[in-house]
Amino acid sequence: MFTVVLFMAFTCQSHAQSLDNLKAINYTVWLKFYQAFKTLDYTLMEQIHSKDLVRISGGKNIRDYESYINNYKARFNSDKENNISYNISLRFFERISNDSVASERGIYKLMINPNSADPQIYYGQFHVLLKKENGVWKIVMDYDSNEDNTIDSKAYNKAYGISETDKFAEH
Repeated sequence: MFTVVLFMAFTCQSHAQSLDNLKAINYTVWLKFYQAFKTLDYTLMEQIHSKDLVRISGGKNIRDYESYINNYKARFNSDKENNISYNISLRFFERISNDSVASERGIYKLMINPNSADPQIYYGQFHVLLKKENGVWKIVMDYDSNEDNTIDSKAYNKAYGISETDKFAEH
């Protein structure tokens, strides 16, 4: 009986820690990520990425933190001048975490000029590794690809929304 109670207590604690980690990642990383695209503020991208970042895009290039952030600085400044706006959203099919590292995989949907008559819509698959740095979650590796244009709205809709953290909590 004691073993069963101990197992249940450990399982409940693990479940709560996992949920807490996912909620913290949502709050400290993904909400700022969304806000960066909404406001075209590259400094928010600086805040959520580790200085040790490895960024891989579509299997075509690899960037470090400085080149990745400088790219967003130039892109967002140009977009402001040209009245380009974005709406980005993430859905997940895997979220694994412990108290110091996390791996998150999913599908993103990027809309360019979402309030226009003819918005451009792009989908891609991502895999992000996060690590706590001084108690704050940071992205240390970010890979995305459209997988030869096979990622679409069906794949996006099959994945879970950002607030559906209970789908990924350890049981």
